[in-house]
Amino acid sequence: MRIWKISLQNIKSKKGYTLVSIFTLALSSMLLLGIQQLKKTFQYQVNNNIEKIDMVVGAKGSPLQLVLSSVLHMDNPTGNILYNDAKKIGESRLIKTAIPISYGDNYKGYKIVGTTKEFASLYNAVLDKGREVNKAMEVVLGHDIAKNLELELGDTFLSSHGLLENDLDVHSEYLTVVGIYKQTNKVIDRLIITDLESIWEVHHHEKEEHHHDDGEHYHKTEHHSEKEITSLLVTFKSPTGLLTMPKRINKNTNMQAALPKYELDKLYEYTGVGFTIISVIAYVIFLVSSLIIFISIYKMIKEQRFYLALFRTYGASNLQLLQIIAYETFTIVSIAFLLGIAMAKGGLYFMFSILNANYQQTRIQDLAITDYLELGSLVFTVVVLSVLLAIYPIVKMNISTTLSHEK
Repeated sequence: MRIWKISLQNIKSKKGYTLVSIFTLALSSMLLLGIQQLKKTFQYQVNNNIEKIDMVVGAKGSPLQLVLSSVLHMDNPTGNILYNDAKKIGESRLIKTAIPISYGDNYKGYKIVGTTKEFASLYNAVLDKGREVNKAMEVVLGHDIAKNLELELGDTFLSSHGLLENDLDVHSEYLTVVGIYKQTNKVIDRLIITDLESIWEVHHHEKEEHHHDDGEHYHKTEHHSEKEITSLLVTFKSPTGLLTMPKRINKNTNMQAALPKYELDKLYEYTGVGFTIISVIAYVIFLVSSLIIFISIYKMIKEQRFYLALFRTYGASNLQLLQIIAYETFTIVSIAFLLGIAMAKGGLYFMFSILNANYQQTRIQDLAITDYLELGSLVFTVVVLSVLLAIYPIVKMNISTTLSHEK
């Protein structure tokens, strides 16, 4: 207990070194953990949400935007395509499933997706409560939405036009909750699922009101002949379709075909450079913090060698002197490491909440305990080396010479 008190007293006596050591080590830990968490979030989004989607067909534009909007639901769509044109593509003998999705509305920032019953199978989603959609204006909620908004079976709500929450452009048709999915840890947890007819009906009424306001006659048959969807999610029976169909669609139609895995791998290549640079910076800061800790320990030993020698004359062993230094160092390192973890978690959530307007659609993946242990092991290994190098003067200390010299 007395050794601990001596160590704490040493920490208090050199507040400047202590604060700099804690700050630099916490900063490097934050950057290293933050980068790992961002990588894990990206890889999880890719691997967990696109495994059953080989191709996305949508309006011409950026293929990456089409993938981000239709698969990960993290961007605005490139536009709409005609439903009849999409159905023709889905009839190909090379295609196993072709699932249409249509969106453009939200409820409190959560995207409402009109689709077919096969959509849930892309994410292995099963019902926790209620039933699937049987008719227009019914919805099934993803797990996170039901939990965050405290919605239950039988509840009703009004959707808003657009993908961001607003109170200015609210539709007049009520949607009724008929089911809630179990948690999947996939993007469907943060989606509101309905059928295509619900989307068409809401926007049909909107168009109808617009035409009536202009004094024009609205023909319902014309509307139905021009049904539109946002995109088509395709799964192939064999790699043959993957090799031939995208090129054919891009060349011969007014639509575009994008391959989710290819586009997201390409995105990862671009972002990977940034990850590497930040990681290098983090390791440089880590080395600097380790050097500061080493200098701090060594300086403390040199400055207090008289008192350390005095301890030896009162019966303290080299091991006990080492304990004083070790307790001091590991106290600083533990505080810095825990602070780094807190800064990494808090920083990422703050960054996503501020910079990502569509935050509800993004789930930050937590690191496994092994990730923390790996970095913790690296930190403590370097610190142990610093301690062992710094205590060399203690091991070689001549007690009588030190005491007489100081006198």
